[in-house]
Amino acid sequence: MTLAWAAAAVVIAAASFVMGLAGFGIALVALAFLPYLMSASDAIVLLTIYAAVMSLAMLVQLRESVEPRALLDLVVGTIAGTPLGVWGLAALPPSALNRLIGLMLVVAFVLETRGLYPKKLEGRRWGIGAGVLSGAIGGAVGLPGPPAVLYAATQSWSARAVKANLQAFFVVNQGAILVGYWWAGLLTREVWKLTVGFAAPALAGAVAGALLFERVDQRRFRQLVFALILLSGLVLLVRG
Repeated sequence: MTLAWAAAAVVIAAASFVMGLAGFGIALVALAFLPYLMSASDAIVLLTIYAAVMSLAMLVQLRESVEPRALLDLVVGTIAGTPLGVWGLAALPPSALNRLIGLMLVVAFVLETRGLYPKKLEGRRWGIGAGVLSGAIGGAVGLPGPPAVLYAATQSWSARAVKANLQAFFVVNQGAILVGYWWAGLLTREVWKLTVGFAAPALAGAVAGALLFERVDQRRFRQLVFALILLSGLVLLVRG
């Protein structure tokens, strides 16, 4: 066990804890640190694999709270947006895109804290747009959560419904992204080696977060969501 492995294991366990608690956020937390410990592309693909597996596991647990009709627009959008994002990861330097996305997320946090963030967005275009952005951003930089989460925050869903609906969406989203990564040759032997090597800390963190979820009330859950959005935005602005 090397110091780099131990540091990466701590990061992945902490990020998985956030995923288990909030239903998203593994990449928001981990990508602030993992690119210093492994290649950025390997880190993005690794976290996508973990996010897909964790989303599926949580979906099984929360399946009775899923609202399929509410997710249709998000799913249509993400299938359309994913190929562009995968192409971006394979072919383009993502720093400018990262910083633009980071700025948008920080603005969303400021609007929330000032009470200006919309409580309700109606019309199919919002769901489809959020899905397209989640697919494109997830494929390119490994952060599909924020657009879908911001959309979910405007739908008056309960905390449990938010978590359940997001897991159903992420199963499709991450699955489509992983197919794209396979097609682009990004699911390498090194990525699978990392996936197996960090499975234990990822599982421990996710289980701990899931056990704590039932103790979080609605107001604190929303605060947690937007705190993670702020963290994501700052990470992208700084790291680029």
